[in-house]
Amino acid sequence: MQSSPTVLRQIHLDFHTSGLIPGVGADFDPAGFAKTLADAHVNSVLCFARCHHGWVYYDSTQLADRKHPTLDRALLAEQIDACHALGIRVPIYTTVQWDDLTVQAHPEWRIVLADGRLEGTPPFEAGFYRKLCLNSPFRDFMKEHAAEILASLPVDGLYFDFIRPDHCVCGYCRRGMRERGWDPSDARRVEQFGVETVNDFELELSAFVRSIQPGCPVTYNGGHVGLRHRTVAEAYTQFELETLPSGGWGYMYFPVTGRYARTLGPDVVGTTGKFHTTWGDFHSTKNPAALEYEVFRMLAQGAGCSIGDQLHPKGVLDPETYRVVGDVYAQVEHKEPWCAQALPRVDIGVFNPEENLGGGVMNLPPGIQGAVRMLVEGGHQFDVIDSAADLARYRLLVLPDHIRLTPVVAAKLRRYLDDGGSVVASYESGLAVEGDDFALAEWGVQVESDGPRDSRGEPARGKVYDRHDYCQYLRPRTGLTDRLPTVEHPMYIRGLDVSASPDAEILADLVLPYFDRTWEHYISHLQAPSTGETAGPAVVRRGRVVYFCHPIHTQYETNAPRWVKTVFLAAVGLLLPDPVVRHGGPSTLEVSVTSQPQHRRDVVHLLHYIPERRGTEFDTVEDVLPLFDVDVSLRTTTETGSVRLEPQGVDLPFHQIGSRVDFAVPRIDGHQMVAVTPRER
Repeated sequence: MQSSPTVLRQIHLDFHTSGLIPGVGADFDPAGFAKTLADAHVNSVLCFARCHHGWVYYDSTQLADRKHPTLDRALLAEQIDACHALGIRVPIYTTVQWDDLTVQAHPEWRIVLADGRLEGTPPFEAGFYRKLCLNSPFRDFMKEHAAEILASLPVDGLYFDFIRPDHCVCGYCRRGMRERGWDPSDARRVEQFGVETVNDFELELSAFVRSIQPGCPVTYNGGHVGLRHRTVAEAYTQFELETLPSGGWGYMYFPVTGRYARTLGPDVVGTTGKFHTTWGDFHSTKNPAALEYEVFRMLAQGAGCSIGDQLHPKGVLDPETYRVVGDVYAQVEHKEPWCAQALPRVDIGVFNPEENLGGGVMNLPPGIQGAVRMLVEGGHQFDVIDSAADLARYRLLVLPDHIRLTPVVAAKLRRYLDDGGSVVASYESGLAVEGDDFALAEWGVQVESDGPRDSRGEPARGKVYDRHDYCQYLRPRTGLTDRLPTVEHPMYIRGLDVSASPDAEILADLVLPYFDRTWEHYISHLQAPSTGETAGPAVVRRGRVVYFCHPIHTQYETNAPRWVKTVFLAAVGLLLPDPVVRHGGPSTLEVSVTSQPQHRRDVVHLLHYIPERRGTEFDTVEDVLPLFDVDVSLRTTTETGSVRLEPQGVDLPFHQIGSRVDFAVPRIDGHQMVAVTPRER
């Protein structure tokens, strides 16, 4: 078994291969395969034992009839031996819930929906997307399969792919719910049972694997790491975050899920793809600048790197792909000394609305994306957290839009504030789970009304209307920010009607339009203009809490009004005047700070890549625009001895006053690291 590398430079080598393809593996050259990977600076390659079609690629006794029908060699064993000879790890991939051959052999193991239909791809549509139930005998099938892999091959780790919570009411699931005293016709219980089923499966299978091979690295993939993973983190050696920006996840997915996953304990690995679009895009190659950005962003967040590829059925790696991958991974290898065992330095904890709203694969709540986007554009250092997190790690908490509080969480936040913490909250964040009253007086506001209802009879607040039907206006007062004029600024999504406590300070006023836009009252194409009449507070401060009555994070994710970001970052600045880092670059510059205690240094990562929508389907990066003479200010607790561009090894002049060290970075070409080391004593 190969030991884990210091920084992972992995290839996730898909091999979902139809039984109709002739000559599978016919051109596979073990030595050439391994050399191509080694020349591309790859130190780990995920290779296939079994694919979504259901075929296996090793000599199996359990699944002797499942070996790919046109494969006449022990492909996986040859891949492992060749890679091990060059010091490359080979974790083994196997599928879980998508397995077409098992579905055909055991249709009684399939997921059944509440209306009686079988879940997944209909019979006459292309695809193997039919899920198997983890409460069926398929669970034992998977344990036997894992045991055989462990017994018959050298295993550097196991990667169990495609496992997600389901709303299954098959006979096995109905029986399991009844055994708990649950009603299988209750949709909420079905959902809860689906989550518990997946969690139980992962914990059981990991324990089973480790009983056979203690210390075996294990991970599972379902396309998303979120709130449920806190309770099953012990089942994982690492979270490998499937976040292909061009594959439906988008460029905000890794910044959100990576910052959350890294708080749970296991190591974090980012997974993107070499594909122009997504998995299985044969013979395409991603723009090199886009691949650089996606991989270097993983390093900046303290994560390992994995790039998805798909092996041609003949068994030959594409040379152009590995030229591009090699260019990127050569840079990663050169940067490794400043990335290994790096811990993020953070000021802020951002509550994840997924805890309140749900969310999953390619379905992050817009509020968390807007919050992360604004904080990244503002240069702040932060984690994404849930209510079980240790709040004492953070100087400031951000509760974006939809963080309602249970009594337990409210008490936890009160203790946090009593201990000197600060909070920025917006819209419904801070309301009690039950009812529409704020759970804490510390917010300094009270709900006045539920607001108007729209033509469907639903509350208009918090909803996006194409013509801004219920738009209001925000007018900042002097003292909130000098970056905005004290005039009306549209808030396109109606907020919560609140009043301020007598001991609270109003930082911005709510200003009314002439009327809401309806079939009876309208003007021009969009919302009515301002009357100039104030109607209560829009932004309130009470002590170390700043509250926005509007869903500002959802608003920013919807159409990015600059004034929304300006007032939000101003509020953050009021409560956090001395952040980890400040910079003088544009909002397109991403700055992350990690710490390497073993080297007694901080590393500032500066990334300047600009994703653009050059087609209708997704963003990409094609050009790298350099930046020059960017001022940076880092908070430090020691006297600084050196500030150095890395990996170039070029010393920079710096100036330290008190707890801040200031320096200028002469040029940033895509990704630049700066190591800040204390003076030797």
